[in-house]
Amino acid sequence: MAATARTDGATRDGSTIDPAEVARFEGIARTWWDPKGPMAVLHKFNPVRLAFIRDLACARFGRDPKTMRALEGLTVVDIGCGGGVLSEPLARLGAQVTGLDPAPTNVAVARAHAEASGLTVDYRQQTIEALVAEGGRYDIVLAMEVVEHVADVEAFVAACCAAVKPGGILMMATLNRTLKSYALAIVGAEYVLRWLPRGTHDWEKFVTPGELGDAIMRCGLDLGETTGVTYNPLTDRWSASRDTDVNYMIAADKPA
Repeated sequence: MAATARTDGATRDGSTIDPAEVARFEGIARTWWDPKGPMAVLHKFNPVRLAFIRDLACARFGRDPKTMRALEGLTVVDIGCGGGVLSEPLARLGAQVTGLDPAPTNVAVARAHAEASGLTVDYRQQTIEALVAEGGRYDIVLAMEVVEHVADVEAFVAACCAAVKPGGILMMATLNRTLKSYALAIVGAEYVLRWLPRGTHDWEKFVTPGELGDAIMRCGLDLGETTGVTYNPLTDRWSASRDTDVNYMIAADKPA
């Protein structure tokens, strides 16, 4: 199913939020910061995506990725931020972070954790479509592990692209729609290993790199790096890889 075919899911106000998906994550919202809870895989995955974001952003904006505050002064919007597992380390790198999530408990958990950690993150119970309508534009726009949960991929990508400042960068992470991803990300992760609650993912909503890349380019952005992310059961670690059959991350630049 191509991403362009899913154009009937947006609500009348233009939101691409899927209420069933929001309810599912709302139900486990208070476990975001438990490294042994339902979000355990995300905590292990987080360093890989953080390095991807930091390194590409530094290359784009002429920064040194080895410095403690490599993203100092750059504006970032983290769409579908959940409890802030990614937003917080970005703030520690110096970025001015806005975190968006439609689930109220997610936002409450994220705010409380950031305050306890002494970090400033602007968490909002808001959609990217509403933020764009208000004129929100950012140096770095992130939609990490979100695309596979929205009601309308094409409309969601368009809103994400609109939020990127000229000269800025868009980065997304999601799941490829392959037989391998069905076997590993759904059967393996949800039913056999029980890394994730059953029903977390719907394979038919997975998006191929080609579909996602085409949707981004239709919005006028230039595609950059695409990298896979794979899991090594022997080391219990995730790492960047050429294998995009299951998890992958994609980046695109908006011309200045």
